Amino acid sequence: MATNEKKIKKKKKLGSYPLFSVFFSIFITLLVVGIFGYFVINANELKKYIRENVELQVYLKKKASENDLTKISKTLSSKDYTLFKDEIPQVRTISKQEAAEQFIADTGEDFVKFLGENPLRDVVVIKIKEAYHHQDSLANIEREIAQQSTVFEIAYRPNLIKSINDNLAIISLLLIGFSLILLLAAVILINNTIKLALFSQRFLIRSMQLVGATASFIQRPFLNRALLYGFLAGIAASGLLLLLVFFLNDYITDLKEIQNNNNLYILFGGIVFLGLLVGFGSSYRAIRKYMKMSLDELY
Repeated sequence: MATNEKKIKKKKKLGSYPLFSVFFSIFITLLVVGIFGYFVINANELKKYIRENVELQVYLKKKASENDLTKISKTLSSKDYTLFKDEIPQVRTISKQEAAEQFIADTGEDFVKFLGENPLRDVVVIKIKEAYHHQDSLANIEREIAQQSTVFEIAYRPNLIKSINDNLAIISLLLIGFSLILLLAAVILINNTIKLALFSQRFLIRSMQLVGATASFIQRPFLNRALLYGFLAGIAASGLLLLLVFFLNDYITDLKEIQNNNNLYILFGGIVFLGLLVGFGSSYRAIRKYMKMSLDELY
């Protein structure tokens, strides 16, 4: 008898509701949101990576000297639109001699001997920052570079860049749409899980009201537990997602090229914050609902 009474008291303890079901539901939901968030941020980094690897080629006039090649290379390296990686401007030069040697090595044919001269031109290859990959910006860059007296031609593929921009814009909109839908579904799922967990406590909440307990006194244990479950579920989801990231980095070698660790830290923090926020908000709404119900509605 004493054992049964203890079990009944334990079940009726204010603020207690099933740990496993609530924790597991929040954990799974946050993990799914985190996995999709990981793909979203990597998609953005991939978009940036693709744009920043589109090259613009500046061909010089045949009369241009080696000093002219060096000068225009330095000029382009100082421009705001030039991409920098590790504080190094992504500008490289290919002299006509280097281009001829490479062509001969690739084809095995010495076209210089056959023609009697080297018809190739000195080239400066430049990568442009992502922010300047709009058609108007690229056109302005082309006009500015073309004003150099030693520049013969500027080559890039505007149709390809436009196609890349259009496709990436569509993909971004789709990902944002799916993200919002998934986030809404996650909030609804966690909210319903906590609401069902608190259903068994509705009569205890009413009993506490009848004996004069204040709203804050009744709410406090439920909200504290919701915050705890949300925090633990967020930590667990972030930890498992981190293991998944390590696995993917080992399995897909080039993934590190587009991965931004700062964005990953923000994602992990966002998962924990979402667990806290939704857990707290859902518990607060459910408690307020049961506190305002009449006795007939509780039944």
